[in-house]
Amino acid sequence: MTAGDHRTAHTSEAVASEAAAPDAAGSEAAASPGIAPSKGALDRALAIVEFLRANCPWDRAQTAESLIPYLIEESQEVVDAIRSADARELEGELGDLLLNVAFQIVLAEEAGAFDRDSVVDRLEAKMRRRHPHLFGEGERENWEALKARELPGDESVLSGLATGLDPLLRAHRIQEKLSGVGFDWEDAGGALLKVAEELEEMRVALKAGDPGEVMDEAGDLLFTAVNLARLAGVHASNALARTNRKVEARFRRVEELARDRGGRVAEMSLEELDALWDAVKAEARVRASGDSSAEGRG
Repeated sequence: MTAGDHRTAHTSEAVASEAAAPDAAGSEAAASPGIAPSKGALDRALAIVEFLRANCPWDRAQTAESLIPYLIEESQEVVDAIRSADARELEGELGDLLLNVAFQIVLAEEAGAFDRDSVVDRLEAKMRRRHPHLFGEGERENWEALKARELPGDESVLSGLATGLDPLLRAHRIQEKLSGVGFDWEDAGGALLKVAEELEEMRVALKAGDPGEVMDEAGDLLFTAVNLARLAGVHASNALARTNRKVEARFRRVEELARDRGGRVAEMSLEELDALWDAVKAEARVRASGDSSAEGRG
């Protein structure tokens, strides 16, 4: 049973619990100047978890560690919903993710490790430190530079990076942290030149035929391409995800065209596949041109 399935299975129980669970909506939590006080609507998620822990054997048996796979899964499903631009789907997936976050807080409260108020207090204090210009406490500064200044003297600016990050995302975060202490190009132009340099080194490695050298140079090239994307104002993970979706959609269309012509892509030559690919790209250009014309008429 996934966390999402589990949440659905307990919907009726959770709704029934609203009358029995502590009502957090009646009291307003204090907030920093400029931050609107909350009526505690999100506390209902915590109340749901408390109810489930009290009444469901599965929920009662869970630990912070046992819930890690569900937390990872639900986080990815939120990302998928965002990228699909399906608001209804995103609404549901955010609820599933919120349930997992609430679970971790309630488990910590039960263990006496921390509580919901301390979580929000710590979040608020951090946002005040990182946005001094919004709270009248200083000038606006680079986020990573502020974080670096908070570190103990013997701690690396690269500390705190999650070990499980996707390599592409990790590369982006490493570069952001290095940029926070001034180790960066001034603009995308420097990174563009570096990409050309790494591409040439990749060509040399391929010619030499050393697999280890090819691996190293491929990594350097990818890392530098992430840097170029970042300095151009694009997150490499989002850019690659967008291209992946585009290529997948286009090749599925290639397969459709092949079937319409009585063929199968697995049996076609590269020249035939290239021709179908070009036809699909032409279709995409026509659609894009039509969309632009429609916008102009609007």
